[in-house]
Amino acid sequence: MEANIVWSLGLQNSVHLLSSLQLPAFRKSLKIQNESDIKGEKGAYFVSKELKLSRNSDVKWKIIANVRQNHAQIISLSQTIQMDQHLEKSIEEDVEAGTQNLIRLNAASDGLQITADDLKDTRHFSNTLFNIMRGGIFDDNYHIEKSDFLQYLDSASKAVKERNSQYLGMLADKFSQAELMDNISSTHDVDFLRLCTEYLPLKFSRRHGDPSRPWNRFSINTQSETDGSKILDYQGNWRDIFQNWEALSHSYPAFIEGMIFKFVNASTFDGYNPYRVTKGGFDWETIEPDNPWSYIGYWGDHQVVYLLKFLEFAEKYHPGELNTFFEKEYFVYANIPYRIKPYADILNDPKNTIDFDSEADHHIRNLVIKKGADGALVGSKKDDIHHVNFMEKMLAMVLSKLSNFIPEGGIWMNTQRPEWNDANNALVGNGVSMVTLYYLKRFFNFFEKVVAQSHEENTLISEELVTFFNKIWQTLESNKHELSGRLDNTIRKVITDALGQAGSEYRHSIYHQGFSGIKAPVSYGNIADFISVTLKYLQHTIEANLRADGLYHAYNLMKMEENGIEVAHLSEMLEGQVAVISSGHLDCKLTLKLLDAMRSSALYREDQNSYLLYPNKALPKFLEKNNIPHTLVHSSSLLVQLVKENNIQIINKDIRGNYHFNGGFKNANDLKHALHTLNPDKYGLLVEKEKASIMQIFEKVFNHIAFTGRSGPFMLMKA
Repeated sequence: MEANIVWSLGLQNSVHLLSSLQLPAFRKSLKIQNESDIKGEKGAYFVSKELKLSRNSDVKWKIIANVRQNHAQIISLSQTIQMDQHLEKSIEEDVEAGTQNLIRLNAASDGLQITADDLKDTRHFSNTLFNIMRGGIFDDNYHIEKSDFLQYLDSASKAVKERNSQYLGMLADKFSQAELMDNISSTHDVDFLRLCTEYLPLKFSRRHGDPSRPWNRFSINTQSETDGSKILDYQGNWRDIFQNWEALSHSYPAFIEGMIFKFVNASTFDGYNPYRVTKGGFDWETIEPDNPWSYIGYWGDHQVVYLLKFLEFAEKYHPGELNTFFEKEYFVYANIPYRIKPYADILNDPKNTIDFDSEADHHIRNLVIKKGADGALVGSKKDDIHHVNFMEKMLAMVLSKLSNFIPEGGIWMNTQRPEWNDANNALVGNGVSMVTLYYLKRFFNFFEKVVAQSHEENTLISEELVTFFNKIWQTLESNKHELSGRLDNTIRKVITDALGQAGSEYRHSIYHQGFSGIKAPVSYGNIADFISVTLKYLQHTIEANLRADGLYHAYNLMKMEENGIEVAHLSEMLEGQVAVISSGHLDCKLTLKLLDAMRSSALYREDQNSYLLYPNKALPKFLEKNNIPHTLVHSSSLLVQLVKENNIQIINKDIRGNYHFNGGFKNANDLKHALHTLNPDKYGLLVEKEKASIMQIFEKVFNHIAFTGRSGPFMLMKA
């Protein structure tokens, strides 16, 4: 048993309240009574005392709280409060020690700066502090403690630790990261090299998120509750960990390879990443039948921009180092029990595209218990762990994105999760991201240069991925003549279908047969040609997304037709402008032109000399919504008959003669259900004949497809 405790110091003979029950009386200056026990109420702690202060005098007091205290700790504190004459001084010294500790942690990530602007210095300090509280801070620069390193290896792979026990036994109690990397450079145990490189001695990290959400639990584990020993640990959502490591890498550049290894080896064969990354591996969301908050999916942008920032930094810090990874099979695939549906099913319902494989989930977790975190890695028919080279990991990621490429639209967001900006949650399914395409363009620019530096002729890739690569490449090559002008909806669908089907067939082969373990050669010349033709498509799509006002589209909508795909546009968003500038597509003149257009746009707030994420829209008021045009009503025999018979299950007519859908409908599913509940003898034939057209009328009235989420009606003023 443990308890949270609170006590005060400095006010003698005061009244103590353990609840909020007497606060109304206190506010009215009525007498309040001491509370020594409270039942059936939320706990609280208030101290009340009447004070008379003479001029230039003061009275100081303290309220001290602590959490998760056991019996021995509470009894000891109780005695200290009664007996220690220097208790207040001890508290102040402890607070000061904690403050200096925090400053040292922040200083280790270059969080201290001194300029003429105190506000900016404070902002930098707080930003750095929040950063290390998410991603962690290295415990002792580049030093590694043997005890923690051995615990990490045991948790990651018991077999790898056992195979290398002789070397591990000779390690000093503390050694440097440089020593470790130098010692393992000649090892033939690729899993030992992988795990050693991934080891990052971080501390002071906790998961990040909105505490109001019931699935978020927060804890900064710094000390063992058993023996008080130091704990090195980190955990966080994928985006938060790697986004914050991006900044941390500038303070500890020698760890950049470890960050890249951790990123790449926690990504999946189908080009995505799990939900959470931890020191002990990675984790994924599950479907919990009794938890309405549970949900699964893949964020579509995580794999491009965060990895790219690491790769760009690594190439600057260690020029040419990335090329040495291309042929080394140091890399693996995370085994996540999600099954992305076949392309035909995605077309049919792009909002429900992933199945959760409960049997696989159970099997993977049992392997982790038995083997360590490496039990959650993909195997092959030849080996428990399917090892691949760095080039394959890069291809798996970009091919995944291209299999969801809609020419002149962007990257289709069809994996049940949005991108980094969850204010655009509602775009999932019909949304198409130009933001990710802009960063993909930057990635290919970088990738092209790195590939050109390789002195190898071929690289060995899993044969299943080679087939996927060839299908994507062939599709792009065979249709590149269409890039001479704007595409029509039919050609757009032909290309999208071919790309999507290639991805679907690749996933299906691995889901059902697994990797064969056979590698096939791909020439660097073919990879260079693939990069070249892909860049042509990306450039064409960027140019097609230049708006009339000089800005660039951030997100689009895809509307599926029988023989085509229509691309519709949304309003301007700041992130689209940031991303297109980052893409490298614009030269200096075009960048300046865009910046001028931004200053003249609805995104700019002159009173703040800054920009909004989204324009301040003039939204329709309640009575301006849900009005069905008369022409649309009269185009439907069913709607006309329902109005005539005063049947308000679907539609009603107001006293002014205007028409409205049933006010209880939340979405199209409610309308669909209501159509099915109409009297079948009376309306059955009309429902069967006009169901599709009435659904289209509903969408025309509400335009639900264009609803982005909080960024629409609720976050208009967020800057």
